[in-house]
Amino acid sequence: MQLLITGASGLVGTALSRALHDRGDTVIGVSRRPERLGQGMIRWIGWDDLPAAIEDVDAAVHLAGAGVAAKRWSAARKRTLRESRIDTAQQLVAAINGAANPPGVLVSASAVGYYGPHGDEELDEDSPAGSDFLATLCRDWEAAAAAAGCRVVRARIGVVLSRQGGALPQMLLPFKLGLGGPIGRGRHWFSWVHVDDVVGALLHAVDDASVRDAINVTAPAPLTNMDFSKALGRALHRPALVPVPPLLLELRFGEGAAILTAGQRVIPRRTVASGYQFQYGQIDEALANLLA
Repeated sequence: MQLLITGASGLVGTALSRALHDRGDTVIGVSRRPERLGQGMIRWIGWDDLPAAIEDVDAAVHLAGAGVAAKRWSAARKRTLRESRIDTAQQLVAAINGAANPPGVLVSASAVGYYGPHGDEELDEDSPAGSDFLATLCRDWEAAAAAAGCRVVRARIGVVLSRQGGALPQMLLPFKLGLGGPIGRGRHWFSWVHVDDVVGALLHAVDDASVRDAINVTAPAPLTNMDFSKALGRALHRPALVPVPPLLLELRFGEGAAILTAGQRVIPRRTVASGYQFQYGQIDEALANLLA
């Protein structure tokens, strides 16, 4: 099988590309500067080459997007977050819809931010979208992907836990120093997922023709920020008693701090019903694997 991936150099894209390469598939990565990336397990092309390349692939996976927690949310940063996801999705969909031999499926990333901040209620794939900036971004991102004239899967991904990047490496140092703890009172929900299950769910969406529309890519057992902090402390044999004041995060990230200070209790109901079996359904086993 030959797959085209946008965002193939990112955390999830790299892991997905490696898994595809290991099972014998061919990966074409789309980049604004392919000449800087060389050629290894991924054959890199530029966005201008997309219409020609899309004719030869069996599936497309859209993972491109600037990091939502990488910088403070200014007006310019919000534009970047939208353009890096929605404009690229529209460009990819235009190539798919204009192809004489389009791919059979488009799997497009989204995020659990689609649901907006929530309390304790469980949210599944049928729950409505929220109304804050991130929810609107995810809704418009999904709408752009849904315009593709092929089977479309919208993967609403939770907080990805990986040693190679994302949130976990940033948490490790304070916890190892005994300075880790929950954010504020730690009552908000934390819908996490092991990076191997992100890859597994995306491959499942590519391979299984019955999977379509929205799926939640989150572990079946979300937990509160307090309980996650305790689990990380247990895994590192360190206390988890020092709370992080939400004000510090608001000073650092501005409006974007809501990603860290508010959450959702997301359940992958449709994902599990489709036949995907999570490798790491509980936080202790996930952290044991990642910190081994």
